[in-house]
Amino acid sequence: MPFAISIPQFYSDGAFDPTAFRTYVRRAEALGYHSGWTQEQVLGPGPNLSPVETMTYAASCTETLRLGCAVFVTPLHNPVHLAKSLSSLDQLSRGRLEIGIGTGGRGRMFSAFGVDPDRLVTRFTEGLRVMKELWTQPKVTFEGRFWQLSEAAMEPKPFQKPHPPVWFGGSHPAALRRAVRLGDGFFGAGSTTTAAFAEQVRIVLESLADAGRDPKTFRIAKRVYITVDDNVQRARERTAEGLEMIYGDFSRRLGSVAVAGTPEDCVRGVQQVIDSGAELVLFTPMFDQAAQMERVAAEVIPQLTGSVDPG
Repeated sequence: MPFAISIPQFYSDGAFDPTAFRTYVRRAEALGYHSGWTQEQVLGPGPNLSPVETMTYAASCTETLRLGCAVFVTPLHNPVHLAKSLSSLDQLSRGRLEIGIGTGGRGRMFSAFGVDPDRLVTRFTEGLRVMKELWTQPKVTFEGRFWQLSEAAMEPKPFQKPHPPVWFGGSHPAALRRAVRLGDGFFGAGSTTTAAFAEQVRIVLESLADAGRDPKTFRIAKRVYITVDDNVQRARERTAEGLEMIYGDFSRRLGSVAVAGTPEDCVRGVQQVIDSGAELVLFTPMFDQAAQMERVAAEVIPQLTGSVDPG
């Protein structure tokens, strides 16, 4: 079973350390992690580097580590520009890109991006169609509600054919069914409890069966916020601090989503996620990412049923 790790993105002004970043992603590769993942937060209190630039830097430091974002809030992007950026990154990384996308929900400052939230899903699905067309067709003629193209060509296409894997975020049943209809995988959010994730997996599997789609053609993943610490109380405190940095006041409602405690506690928590249907687990450490990555690889992953030794 593959396991993934988050790529460091949270740096205050002037605090980015290129040497430490290179060491981290190269060590993730050496430990055998399948992929390194970013997330997108354009506006917010946390000092979060942009995912495309962060993945590009990581690609230049590594050779085999796959790179992803969970997720791009694609309605906030022009799909032509985003398609070009992602195609370029897939070429630069020689086909190591994974793409996560989502609507972002209605609780965002859409006015800052000139987006009407009342047409959010339509904008989302139309934008994805534009990107897939540009990735796969020599010339694109497209007449949509939001975007129109006439004999438009975009080169080079992505290195991966027909395009990099497209993962869908989301939690509403309609979003899960949309993922099955249009995507290559579903990525459960870190802010989702294991019980809620299990129910989402059930809906995904039912939708795959209803569509007559082979489940082997569709992957299921889950982000897991994790803190490994022999001091359980300290683990919980550090987890709460990390969640507050990411989610602000909303973090008060997320007390049960993270896995925190001793290695044995963390093994139990992650195993429950796997038993609920996760085929890829993305570990997102809540503090001291390099040291936590090592502890997860040495003390958690080898104890998981059906796992592979990370090296």
